[in-house]
Amino acid sequence: MSLSFCGNDLKNSYSVEKGVLNNGCFVDALNLVPHVFLLFITFPILFIGWGSQSSKVQIHHNTWLHFPGHNMRWILTFMLLFVHVCEIAEGIVSNTYSNHLHLFLPAFMGFIAATTSVVYYHNIETANFPKLLLALFIYWVLAFITKIIKLWKFAEEGVGVEHLRFCITALLVVLYGLLMAVEINVIRVRKYVFFTTPQRVKPPEDLQDLGVRFLQPFVNLLSKATYWWMNPLIIGAHKRPIELKKIGKLPIAMRSLTNYLRLKDQHAEDLDRTPSIWRSMYRAFGRPILLSSTFRYMADLLGFAGPLCIFGIVKHLDNKTEEVKMNKDLHFGVYFMSSMELLQNTYVLAVLLFLALVLQRTFLQASYYVTIETGINLRGALLAMIYNKILRLSTSNMSMGEMTLGQINNLVAIETNQLMWFLFLCPNLWAMPVQIIMGVILLHYLLGYSALIGASVIVLLAPFQYLIATKLADTQKSTLDYSTDRLKKTTEILKGIKLLKLYAWENIFCDSVLETRGKELTSLRTFAFYTSMSIFMNAAIPIAAVLATFVTHAYFSEFRLRPAEAFASLALFHILVTPLFLLSTVVRFAVKAVVSVQKLGEFLQSEEIGEDSWRNGDMSVSLDSCKKHTVTVNTHKHTHTHTHTHTHTHRFLCTSLLIYVPCTSHPNSMLHSYVVIICLPSWKTDLLLLAAGQLTMIVGQVGCGKSSLLLAMLGEMQTLSGKVYWNNDSTSAAKDNDKNRYSVAYATQKSWLLNATVEDNITFGSPFNKQRYKAVIDACSLQPDIDLLPFGDQTEIGERGINLSGGQRQRICVARALYQNTNIVFLDDPFSALDIHLSDHLMQEGILKFLQDDKRTVVLVTHKLQYLIHADWIIAMKDGSVLREGTLKDIQTHDVELYEHWKTLMNRQDQELEKVRSFFTSKEQEEEDEEDSLSTTTSRRSKIPWKVCWRYLSSGGFLLVFVVVTSKLAKHSVMVAIDYWLAAWTSSNFNTMEHKPIINSDVSNYCCIHQSYVPVFIILCAAGIVLCLITSLTVEFLGLTAASNLHHNLLNKIIHAPLRFFDITPLGQILNRFSADTNIIDQHIPSTLESLTRSTLLCLSAIGVVAFVTPASLIALVPLAVAFYFIQKYFRVASRDLQDLDDSTQLPLLCHFSETAEGLTTIRAFRHEARFKQRMLELTDTNNTAYLFLSAANRWLEVRTDYLGAVIVLTAAVAAIWMSFYGLQSGLVGLGLTYALTVSVTNYLNWVVRNLADLEVQMAAVKKVDSFLSTESENYEGSLDVSQVPEDWPQHGEIKIQDLCVRYDPMLKPVLKHVNAFINPGQKVGICGRTGSGKSSLSLAFFNMVDVFHGKIIIDGIDICKLPLQTLRSRLSIILQDPVLFSGSIRFNLDPERTCTDDRLWEALEIAQLKNMVRSLPGGLDAVVTEGGENFSVGQRQLFCLARAFVRKSSILIMDEATASIDMATENILQKVVMTAFADRTVVTIAHRVHTILTADLVIVMKRGNILEYGTPQTLMEQEDGMFASFVKADM
Repeated sequence: MSLSFCGNDLKNSYSVEKGVLNNGCFVDALNLVPHVFLLFITFPILFIGWGSQSSKVQIHHNTWLHFPGHNMRWILTFMLLFVHVCEIAEGIVSNTYSNHLHLFLPAFMGFIAATTSVVYYHNIETANFPKLLLALFIYWVLAFITKIIKLWKFAEEGVGVEHLRFCITALLVVLYGLLMAVEINVIRVRKYVFFTTPQRVKPPEDLQDLGVRFLQPFVNLLSKATYWWMNPLIIGAHKRPIELKKIGKLPIAMRSLTNYLRLKDQHAEDLDRTPSIWRSMYRAFGRPILLSSTFRYMADLLGFAGPLCIFGIVKHLDNKTEEVKMNKDLHFGVYFMSSMELLQNTYVLAVLLFLALVLQRTFLQASYYVTIETGINLRGALLAMIYNKILRLSTSNMSMGEMTLGQINNLVAIETNQLMWFLFLCPNLWAMPVQIIMGVILLHYLLGYSALIGASVIVLLAPFQYLIATKLADTQKSTLDYSTDRLKKTTEILKGIKLLKLYAWENIFCDSVLETRGKELTSLRTFAFYTSMSIFMNAAIPIAAVLATFVTHAYFSEFRLRPAEAFASLALFHILVTPLFLLSTVVRFAVKAVVSVQKLGEFLQSEEIGEDSWRNGDMSVSLDSCKKHTVTVNTHKHTHTHTHTHTHTHRFLCTSLLIYVPCTSHPNSMLHSYVVIICLPSWKTDLLLLAAGQLTMIVGQVGCGKSSLLLAMLGEMQTLSGKVYWNNDSTSAAKDNDKNRYSVAYATQKSWLLNATVEDNITFGSPFNKQRYKAVIDACSLQPDIDLLPFGDQTEIGERGINLSGGQRQRICVARALYQNTNIVFLDDPFSALDIHLSDHLMQEGILKFLQDDKRTVVLVTHKLQYLIHADWIIAMKDGSVLREGTLKDIQTHDVELYEHWKTLMNRQDQELEKVRSFFTSKEQEEEDEEDSLSTTTSRRSKIPWKVCWRYLSSGGFLLVFVVVTSKLAKHSVMVAIDYWLAAWTSSNFNTMEHKPIINSDVSNYCCIHQSYVPVFIILCAAGIVLCLITSLTVEFLGLTAASNLHHNLLNKIIHAPLRFFDITPLGQILNRFSADTNIIDQHIPSTLESLTRSTLLCLSAIGVVAFVTPASLIALVPLAVAFYFIQKYFRVASRDLQDLDDSTQLPLLCHFSETAEGLTTIRAFRHEARFKQRMLELTDTNNTAYLFLSAANRWLEVRTDYLGAVIVLTAAVAAIWMSFYGLQSGLVGLGLTYALTVSVTNYLNWVVRNLADLEVQMAAVKKVDSFLSTESENYEGSLDVSQVPEDWPQHGEIKIQDLCVRYDPMLKPVLKHVNAFINPGQKVGICGRTGSGKSSLSLAFFNMVDVFHGKIIIDGIDICKLPLQTLRSRLSIILQDPVLFSGSIRFNLDPERTCTDDRLWEALEIAQLKNMVRSLPGGLDAVVTEGGENFSVGQRQLFCLARAFVRKSSILIMDEATASIDMATENILQKVVMTAFADRTVVTIAHRVHTILTADLVIVMKRGNILEYGTPQTLMEQEDGMFASFVKADM
């Protein structure tokens, strides 16, 4: 039949007898006019506009929303488009009864016009050309008028609300009216017509800053909903890695400072009542959470459209007999249908299902985004609040242990994240109950009371989920404890690896680590079990619910089960299970959030430091008071005119009264001022007088209150009485305006460094002055140390960077104090970690020359009494009070006893100073640890590492891999079989008899159906549940086996690697393999792998079912597969880069918090709080930017995969409806639609990509571990068998070195060249030479630790290269330069092999002169040794090493510079022991101080790998021009 606009009925269709407007076709034609008008007007303008797009230079102009009512316009336009779709559908369905194009053609044109209007508006808005909006205004007016006419004519004809077309037209009138109002509002605000002065607008401040790249708040609504603005970033990431510069800054509203001020204001409002963080959080961030909850409600309600549409489609395909009611509803000669009639059309239901899914997923992603953005904003605000509090924390809180560094780190790293995650999950709290109630109501509607059985199964099993989740959390904690213990042991092994290899103890310590690893694996097995139980419950509960429901329905319901009800309820069960599983997580996070808020509240209420207003010069003291006290300061027994009769029982140090004013009595009053300290009650002296511009030294025994006095002056101590006043004299300030009056340069006793470069640590925020910087570096002797660093003074130091020695760290801290341009410098024991030579240089060049030349007030706390002669003023302290003060001369006169005591100590220290050699003090720089992947972020841009995946799986064992693959495939096959069987069962029910109550005559027939279908259904469901359990367990245990094997192999490889490997591989990098990478392999890869395989197989089974039911849909799936490929390809690369950025920006933030808490006193003394706050805000914002972009990228992916899922559902529905006309069973239609809906609603496509991206990142850990597994091990075997070596070898200790050539690596030059020597049994041999001469290399050659590529060493007739390494190294003894002790007991440190008796150990300790000390310890031999032996002094540690060497009873002892790092007293003990206890053994000493080998039998002098001099000490000393003689002269 031919089509025409008004139909084929020429008589009625074109009749205008009753008037033109009474002809329905004419009215519809009239409705076409506005649409055609808009298209004719806008297309030329759009064409010109698109042509000029290239002229836009500023990157953000196209995101600038200029016009008011922007969001309202987009929402109304979307609603308009939806109504037009309904109008088109109604017209097409009505047109099946008569051929009238005017029923749907105007609606179709309206749809095109509405689309064009929004495109046109977007272009006009971004170009900021409001006058062109006039065309849109005219369009809305015309459309509104024509729709009013149409509605009026409908009303006249008697068409009412019962007719769908009337309702649609009424809705269009409302929408056009509202859009017209929006347009009028734009004219009113922007004044672009009818006004003489149009309003000019500026872009928002964020968009004027080209550094702001996060554009979500500024783009139009469509781009907001689809994250279209992310396209350039995500697609561009494929060509070039995403860097911090690329993601730029955050908009102002999202920055930490903005959110902190918002939260702080709300928190401050609670001053009149108890402040509540919950209340403050709600008031500051409640609005976006309510918005997110609204989106969530809408998404959840739209989610039920899926099952209802399936129900409608399958039901209507069953009832194909439709009665046409044409006669009843003819108006204007055409058919008018009701709403219900339209919803009975299956194609309409398919389109509605598609639109509902698109809307549902859009709202859901919007809800996710808003909560994540709000959570990040809250975290930023809380971090700023915590940091602000840290800067005001009382020092006593930290020192007394009320607030530990660990607690602060937990607040920052854990508690704020707990609150952020709670906020992410917050909308679920009130959305889930609604979802559950709605689901149960609909299930009851579909299936009756049997549905409640299934729902109750889900509800009853939900608490088990919560229980499992709780158990998981507990197990994770215990796993973490074992992991920490294992890591501690591994770190000790790696730090002492040289000693372990030299003593052949590596296997003993390896077993110790493996024992701890065993406990960790036991805990991990429990973790894996609970994880697999959680996965099993997730998969099995829906099967159990479906089984209970349908079997109950089959036996107890009076109605037969039809496909429509069966598959709609199946879809509803899938919806219902999700919130119940989420419930356990949400409840857990809610409980954690409550605890976190409690901890946060306690922290924010903790004690703060007193307001030190004197530091800001708020208070001043009269000059008279200065005059009154300047005389009486010589002794501590003063009588003052104002004596305080104040007694206090507490042993607190009080903050002092410090007066800093110019004193006119001094001839140079403008340059010199006085500091007067009055302190009560802890110090007996009420008055201390310190001359400014001069050097004051504070001395006294340990714990007498020297450091406390400095802290008291800085206002860091608890004040009992008295005050501190700092000078605020305008004249003086004017003179010294270049100096910061209210900042004190302070170097603490315990050195404190920033995670920054050496230069940044020294300048510490002050402007860089090259000349001053150089002078400070020289004064602190830092240049040689800087030259050794890989990047000089640009090397990053601190927690994350290169590890420096204690002396280097202390000198950098002193350099910082020297560099600052402040009047006052406080130095708290700056010489404690320095040797005598460096101390002397720092004193002479740094303090006496650099600071004194600058006329700066210096207060120096020291134990080095030999420097007292340089002091202008001395304060001697004892037990928290001032014992004596004055110049050295005063003390010599008034307290002879004290002076004599000092003199004795001074002479002793001066003698040590004389013995320091100028060129022999430096020792070889240790190989430093450098954490990999931190200083330079290397982007892992490889494709999926399939080889690494295979390596991982093969580590798990082929049998387990086979079981996993088989059980996974079987499980998903059974799942499909269950649903297919349900389709067959319900279709047979329906085909056998109509949907009506069962009567007696049907019972026998119906029972037959039950007997054939229900048992099979039960068996399949049971098999499905069992397979769920098997798959969840096997995947987790495959992961565990792989993790166990990889760690075991890694530990074996590392511990048996040659020493050269540890020299060239940074310690941090090796530790990273055992910490972060092992943790990923242990806990993260198994769950990611399980999730990836599950979601992939679900997608494949869904697509397989859809293809089986409707093969035609495969044609449409091909382009969808191509689109999916490109989406996942681009996303994976971008996600990996953004994940790296998030990880790399998180560490500096956490480090900044911990270093601030550690260096509080320094920061406050320097008055640098504002700078540190700013740095914290920058670091927080940088991390938040990376996290927000990562979150937006995830939303970008999810929106696209959701839309693809919706298209799959539409394709499947249309194909199924079409094929149902060719005999496709309605049960199979329901099956296909349910599976298609599963892909869309549960978003498995998204999880496939997300898990794939996660697995790629996580497999990098396996790759790193695998790269270490290729490390070559030392050759432990040797050509001689252990049985061929005598048990008492070496019996005598005779050593022959024949033409020995040694190198560290085949690629390197030799370090020893053709060395020949002969050492008789029992000889004492000394080897000396400059640094790098090959001394230590020779000592390592005795243990076969280096590559002996030519020549040999023969000990007691056996070539050591032929011996098994274990045998060789266990028969020799060595004492290294740096003493190494391990955590454990003293017994374990002396004899880890546990082969010696207690008597032997006590004998060794007695020889080392440690017996009495060890006896006094609790436990004696079993007394605790802390990590690194920190609870013993360096000298004691070295003596323990001597005892350890004696315990071995070897006839050969090597001493490798064993006295280099110990004091003279310990060295004398060591030398004495060697001469007596080792009298009958061969002792080879690598000498640090030449005087230690003057008594040797033989001396070998080495130079550049060769023996330069060889003979007795006496012979060599006679050669006056010889090297040994020159060494001896230098050492004397």
